[in-house]
Amino acid sequence: MPPAKKRLRSYDPARTRAAVLAQIGNVREAVRALTPAQLALPTGLGDWTVRELVAHLAMGVGSVKSSFEQPVPAGPALVLPEWPFATAAYAGAISGDVEALAASAPPAELFERAAEGIAALLAGEPGDRLMAIRLGPMGLDDFLVTRTVELIVHTDDLNRAAGLDIPYDRGALAACTRLLADALAVKAPGASTEVRIPPYAVVQCVAGPRHTRGTPPNVVETDPLTWLRLATGRTTWAEAIGTARVGASGERADLSALLPLMG
Repeated sequence: MPPAKKRLRSYDPARTRAAVLAQIGNVREAVRALTPAQLALPTGLGDWTVRELVAHLAMGVGSVKSSFEQPVPAGPALVLPEWPFATAAYAGAISGDVEALAASAPPAELFERAAEGIAALLAGEPGDRLMAIRLGPMGLDDFLVTRTVELIVHTDDLNRAAGLDIPYDRGALAACTRLLADALAVKAPGASTEVRIPPYAVVQCVAGPRHTRGTPPNVVETDPLTWLRLATGRTTWAEAIGTARVGASGERADLSALLPLMG
């Protein structure tokens, strides 16, 4: 896949920061209330229980602080639409780190430690500051958009695994949805198919005849949570179609060969 040459969408930095902090707060409250029985529940993410899932969430949140503790790296910076595809190479290392972290302290303590002080740390920091993350240098504003994906996707995992109802901050859900939609447009460039994820995103993708007016001949529509589950492999295209969570019309509206976008 050719690398993305430019950002496909702009994100309001102030709103992104507020959304990240809000979703951290939502998860923080839920994690404090988890019982030992809930922590032992399976998640469907390999062998992880809810305990490991919370540790992973803590690691994703804590990466904001740990990145600030590293020397400012040299560029070039990783471009935001490339991030979803770059994560797969580090999945094994991340899993090992999560298991070690989960064994090191109680889950609520891990998340509390990771979340503490992030708002103060971000205050006044320029958005173009390069962050030292596992995947390479990345601008702070872009890195915070990736945190919405980590937070929202794993909030959904936590809700389903432990029977919770943690709210999704609207700004965080919007940013997550848009970034994963943009990733699809990077993976399958073109304008023959329109993918609609109301109320947050619309992208055109897939090579083929370009429509110029009226209703596109190939349309896919779904809701944000179904979209993020498709994009991250939590559900399959066939399952989503079979349960009517996705509507697809047109000969180029089958996205099964393009999904998931990240694991």
